[in-house]
Amino acid sequence: MASRYFLETLGCPKNQVDSDKLAGTLAADGYVPAPSAEDADLVVVNTCAFIEAARQESIDTILALAESRRPGAHLVVTGCLAERYGAELAKALPEVDLVAGFGVPVTLGPARDRGARAVPSFDLLELPRPPHFSPWAYVKVAEGCDRRCGFCAIPSFRGPQRSRALDGIVDEVEALGSTVREVVLVAQDLASYGLDRTGGPRGKVGPRRPIVELVSRVAAMVDRVRLLYLYPSALDDELVAAVLGTGVAYFDLSLQHASRRHLRRMRRWGDGARFLERIAAIRRAAPEAAFRSSFILGYPGETEEDHDELLAFLAEARLDWGGFFPFSEEPGTHAAGAEPKVPSDLAMERLRECAELQDAITAERRAALVGSDVDVLVDQAGEGRSFREAPEIDGVVHVDEGLPPGSVHRLRVTDACGPDLWAQPAP
Repeated sequence: MASRYFLETLGCPKNQVDSDKLAGTLAADGYVPAPSAEDADLVVVNTCAFIEAARQESIDTILALAESRRPGAHLVVTGCLAERYGAELAKALPEVDLVAGFGVPVTLGPARDRGARAVPSFDLLELPRPPHFSPWAYVKVAEGCDRRCGFCAIPSFRGPQRSRALDGIVDEVEALGSTVREVVLVAQDLASYGLDRTGGPRGKVGPRRPIVELVSRVAAMVDRVRLLYLYPSALDDELVAAVLGTGVAYFDLSLQHASRRHLRRMRRWGDGARFLERIAAIRRAAPEAAFRSSFILGYPGETEEDHDELLAFLAEARLDWGGFFPFSEEPGTHAAGAEPKVPSDLAMERLRECAELQDAITAERRAALVGSDVDVLVDQAGEGRSFREAPEIDGVVHVDEGLPPGSVHRLRVTDACGPDLWAQPAP
């Protein structure tokens, strides 16, 4: 009987891609998936370590799975937490059989002792994908980041940006098969894809930037291509035109704040006025365009004036989607130990104020779609998405449960509630 594995994934879509590739290596090693940790011979936790809350969730998940696994099953911890705190983690969690950082096989051979930390032996970024059966898929196009934002520790454990070859990405998209109708491109700094490989002015080797060439190539292969995590200074006219040319007018902009002086404290580019100007220009070209961004509240030095600027920006920008996060002090970052600190209760108060404002704007923008016709990709029975909704992070479109997953239908929006829509065939 084949050995069975259970793989738990925490964190961002980039981690999900890593898990997909780990699943491929496990299949090649003769493992088959198990429905739960209790049924598995090997339990793998792909962890997140971006902020303190994510690290705590990872630890809690590891301990819970250690408790629930069947006797004799092995427990392996991989992902960002394993890479960032490998030796410390192996020592602190005797329940774990192996701490496997990036590029380390998660199967246990006889030479790997309990509590060991293994050595990398393959390039996780370039591993082949297993068969994919969902109507959409994440595709990771680069690893690491060359930016040094004040709050972010990712470069310290993911390293500098390392882009994949364009042809390799195209081959992966092709291998996903005809069931995949939407490809979601992800990277820590997606708009800078390929610049580490090309050099030269703006990273061009021909008439187009690498990210523009990539979008064009992938768009020719699937119905939808979506881009996540765009640094605002890299969103030039060429990239905007490429995105709009795909028919998926969705812009996920990593803004983080709107106050110019505060963004400089964060070691970030831009300000609210520049962001509003860019959003307005895109809306002039594509009034239907959808926008998402995320923001940090309580970064050291944030004042009430800074906060008021962010609220004013949100009210004017009228983003479709917004995520808000309290500042997490990460060891080794520029912000670690920075002063003056913002009390956590004040940071949470500011976060709630922003979230309440954005939730109301989101609900209004969704309600404005009632009566309009949208093209919906059915993800699963009774649920789908138009171009305005990225998978897993935005609202959904509720549809007739008889519509088959993977099909696309022109439907009329009949109702809206908060982030979600309801749609039926137009009369």
